Amino acid sequence: MIRALGMMSGTSLDGVDAALIDTDGTRIGGFGRSAYRAYSGNESAMLHAALGQWPGDPDVAEAGDLSVATHAALAETFPEAELVGYHGQTLAHDPQGRGTHQAGDGASLARKLGRPVVWDFRTEDVRQGGEGAPLAPFFHWACAEWAMGQGLLPRAPVAFLNLGGVGNLTWVDPTASAPEAPGACIAFDTGPANAPLNDLMRSRRGVARDEGGAMAAQGVPDEGVIADFLTHPHFARAVPKSLDRDAFDLLPRVSGLSDADAAATLTHAAAAAVAAGLALLPVPELVLVCGGGRLNGAMMAALTARLPCRVALVEEAGLDGDMLEAQAFGWLAVRVMRGLPTSGPGTTGAPGSVCGGRISHPRL
Repeated sequence: MIRALGMMSGTSLDGVDAALIDTDGTRIGGFGRSAYRAYSGNESAMLHAALGQWPGDPDVAEAGDLSVATHAALAETFPEAELVGYHGQTLAHDPQGRGTHQAGDGASLARKLGRPVVWDFRTEDVRQGGEGAPLAPFFHWACAEWAMGQGLLPRAPVAFLNLGGVGNLTWVDPTASAPEAPGACIAFDTGPANAPLNDLMRSRRGVARDEGGAMAAQGVPDEGVIADFLTHPHFARAVPKSLDRDAFDLLPRVSGLSDADAAATLTHAAAAAVAAGLALLPVPELVLVCGGGRLNGAMMAALTARLPCRVALVEEAGLDGDMLEAQAFGWLAVRVMRGLPTSGPGTTGAPGSVCGGRISHPRL
């Protein structure tokens, strides 16, 4: 077993998650401590300014330097980590066009930390014809297999729903022999999750999010807007499939609504997107919700109302819903070091199993 530190800064642009995990790259040996570093207002604004940009564009170098500096400061508080999995900051994602872009130089981070860093997890998958996302699904399989062994999940298919800036869903069969085995994992991005709601609250209220779903709970969703939203071509595409953070231009659709009704509409649109995705799959035993969206009571209520199966917090399976994505990149880093697949046909649409990621060792 290797003690790895996984680090993640998602498209919600709120801060950096870091979590330790003990793993051989297949099974989970145990979970360690974790930490979170919030971005300041200026830091978040700097990252927002770089969204949609590609290498060489005006704001990219500054965003990349910020990503390395903030991750290094947090990683230094985990001296026991033998290896670091560094996701970087996604600024643009266009797998059918220009590719995928995560700002932040893992080699620079390795030099700062004096430890090996695995990074650039998505590029190889896209190069081989995959979507490059989502990348947590193989780890979701490992989590389900671990929780099943602990008696916390049934020996039956379950789904993990991560609600970050974008929503992604993983259907897993924890009885399969490995995550890359045929039928073990099916995964895809469902649609927007927290990103448009956060953007709404920033623009209208000057706050980072709809805390706890309080604003949405006061409003009534506009079902006409939601029905129109569901006509987007993404929902007709076969799985697996992925999205850029801003693939849906939702804010103009709610511009004429009150703050509360707009928040309710965006919240229910995210849940309706998940329901549309689940309609493409065999119905799982339950959906386990992780990510920041699970702390939004209005979002959880919308999911419960719209999904065809039981919805529960991922904590019911003994897992940490705040740190699952960070843990995933620690687990994936060990897989990369051991040459094991990190994605495949059922999760990104790549034609075969892919071992993505670059390994940077510190200069001694």
